[in-house]
Amino acid sequence: DHHVQQGSAPVKYRKLGKTAIDVSTICMGTMTYGQQNSEQEAFEQLDYAWDHGVNFLDTAEMYSIPPTEATYGLSEKMVGNWMQARKNRDKVIVATKVLGRTQGFPYARPDVGKEVRLNKAHIIRACDESLKRLQTDYIDLYQLHWPDRTVNIFGRRGFPAIREQDAVPVRETLDALQTLVEAGKIRHIGLSNETPWGFMTFLNLAAQHGLPRVEAVQNIYHLVNRHYEVGMSEISLREEAGLLAYSPLASGTLTGKYLGGALPEGSRLKLWGPRFDRHSGEIAQPAIHKYVDLAHQHGIEPAHLAIAFTLQQDFLTSSIIGATKMPQLKTNIAAVDVTLRDDLLKAIEAIHEQHPNTCI
Repeated sequence: DHHVQQGSAPVKYRKLGKTAIDVSTICMGTMTYGQQNSEQEAFEQLDYAWDHGVNFLDTAEMYSIPPTEATYGLSEKMVGNWMQARKNRDKVIVATKVLGRTQGFPYARPDVGKEVRLNKAHIIRACDESLKRLQTDYIDLYQLHWPDRTVNIFGRRGFPAIREQDAVPVRETLDALQTLVEAGKIRHIGLSNETPWGFMTFLNLAAQHGLPRVEAVQNIYHLVNRHYEVGMSEISLREEAGLLAYSPLASGTLTGKYLGGALPEGSRLKLWGPRFDRHSGEIAQPAIHKYVDLAHQHGIEPAHLAIAFTLQQDFLTSSIIGATKMPQLKTNIAAVDVTLRDDLLKAIEAIHEQHPNTCI
């Protein structure tokens, strides 16, 4: 790590994979823009993050969340409007994502087919549409939001039977991404919601055929879901393609704000409870309680304990934070100044031993 002074506060930066790009270890997540947050609120958040050295923004064609036809693409539009207003596109590192295989977005690419796929037609159309919404001619990191294959993601325990015989071959997806790289529309590629098999397959095929190399993987990672440490972390370290950790606060549950069945007004669980229940199941509550108590015992914010834990992992490139209110954002960004000492890390491990991976 090295310190870089960008705005009013120093923030740590790490290389994005094997590229020459320095990204802040805090990445600004924007999935609330267009639903929970208005454009004015989005601008306030982005300005604050930018002034505190955050140069890395993450969005997706499907955002805002939960996805609807009315809000599809709004996050990218707001990010694009902000970069235009601030005239800072050349300094911002923009990450966005193309939808994975789904029939849930019939409005996404109606001219290409009812089912979205990770083939050339869908990927090129999606990229062109994202570029328009972002009001730019290139994307720094273009990520596959989830695989075309059957995998156990989004809170599914156990491995599902592989039924599909027609998954788009990884080579075909990489060829499509190569077309976009050659056209100058994307600089680098990333994966999301991936498995070790997928991660290595993409890396190996890229090396064999001179295709774009995966520079980062955006997977879920937090105190009550540390699955990335098994399998994926070794690949990240040995191949120099780090983790972009999403949900470092486990949808806000690790702040303790939902403990005891509390449902704060305007919160995600209050608005769309069942959609975010992968972090609010009963099995997770004792673990969350212990992490929150541990933070308080050491005189630090529970959010700082959770985010700082992710930042101290060698395999991490950046931790993606999100917020709906400014005080939350300020707290989350301030986690960069928190270092968890050995005694605190040992206490975290002791809780993890008792309550391993209670969320999925």
